[in-house]
Amino acid sequence: MSTDLSHSTESVIRNEKKYHFIGIGGIGMSALARILLQRGNVVSGSDLSPSYVTDQLKAEGAVISFGHSEDAVKNSPTVVYSTAVTDQNPEMKIAKEKGWDLIHRSDLLFELMEGYAPLLVTGTHGKTTTSSLLAHVLTQSDLNPAFAIGGIVRSLGANGGNGTGPYFVAEADESDGSFLKYRPFGAIITNIDNDHLDYWKTEEALIAGYHHFANRVASNEHLIWCGDDEKLRSLNLKGVSYGFEEDNDICVANYQQVGWKNVFDLTFKGKEYPGIEVPLIGGHNVLNAAAVFGMGILLNVSEEKLRAALASFQGVNRRMEKKGEAHEIAIYDDYAHHPAEIFATLHAVKYAISHRRLVVVFQPHRYTRTHACFAEFGPALEPSNLLIVTDIFAAGEQPIPGVTTEALITKIGDSSSVNLRYLPRAALAENLLPLLQPHDVVVTLGAGDITKLGAELLEKLR
Repeated sequence: MSTDLSHSTESVIRNEKKYHFIGIGGIGMSALARILLQRGNVVSGSDLSPSYVTDQLKAEGAVISFGHSEDAVKNSPTVVYSTAVTDQNPEMKIAKEKGWDLIHRSDLLFELMEGYAPLLVTGTHGKTTTSSLLAHVLTQSDLNPAFAIGGIVRSLGANGGNGTGPYFVAEADESDGSFLKYRPFGAIITNIDNDHLDYWKTEEALIAGYHHFANRVASNEHLIWCGDDEKLRSLNLKGVSYGFEEDNDICVANYQQVGWKNVFDLTFKGKEYPGIEVPLIGGHNVLNAAAVFGMGILLNVSEEKLRAALASFQGVNRRMEKKGEAHEIAIYDDYAHHPAEIFATLHAVKYAISHRRLVVVFQPHRYTRTHACFAEFGPALEPSNLLIVTDIFAAGEQPIPGVTTEALITKIGDSSSVNLRYLPRAALAENLLPLLQPHDVVVTLGAGDITKLGAELLEKLR
């Protein structure tokens, strides 16, 4: 299937509509707001509190208020909301009372992709890193893609952009089934794990959802999926498989982690590509890079540009992001919150830091996920030399009886030999400081406000 779409900026709607985002500081919402601003639309939004994301959006022209109230929504805008926003939100209430247009963020993304060839990345783990790599590679290869990603891509300085090239790179969210709304030209499916079963209810329904997504991809040639993943392999998908196993179409071999980067060989379409480098750690990121390299080949990007782009990748905020170093203590932050992600991240970090002590500060995320993965956290956190567990971050969920931080700590202690302590989230930096030693490597883990701990620690250390 041809990818020559004769795309131009004139094919993208530039109607200067008014949009209001409920929760504009969210990483997914802010990406869409950025694209609308770059297309000349009027954008406003609200959020609970200021952040570096809202600061950036203000600088780019958005009008933002803090706290949710009816007064935040003005001038009959199209109101954008996410699955997390309920009918009890005052901004939702006033929009419905006034009869203003309401649009779910996934439907807005669908509209924004009109006129492009969407290249979507989905999977339980690795979506953000893989889509960031793909957007970075296409940008470095002068293809100027539009993109909407769940993390700030450091080389691009943003999580969303209105590119004028033929492609639109985006994450396709499986958590609420919204990835089934899209008609991608091509896609990368990284893996399937048992997550978001509060929505899907059963593993069978989850797997079937991915099968439906794969069948919606327009070009089988540009459907790339991980052949090492048992659930994906069971679907007998068309397209191109990738992985470490020899029967994959894109086959990875001779993988080495050298300090804080990976080096690997790759074979695809009968050609060998030795010594590919990417400044990411862990076998999971080798797979992510291999999928992007394969997609680049299929999009006719030259080997030279692909190698140079992968080697120059600067990473993504909240994905093993180095927050700083003080008194010979290095502090990193990572978004990992599912046991599979935690396991992969910590093993890679442990290898990278060699003999240095690994101090992990883990904030469990959501009661539903904590309940679903209760028995898996202990083995996943085993590489820690010192493990600090803090309070569960609810993310708006109501508590589940029996699912408590105390119960989780007991379970981790029963299923692992890790040196374990509980510290409350309040005054966490102050209480953690006396436990640290020179040469420690501290990793904060979780999808909640644990990301703020790095800066809090550095301020006290300095």
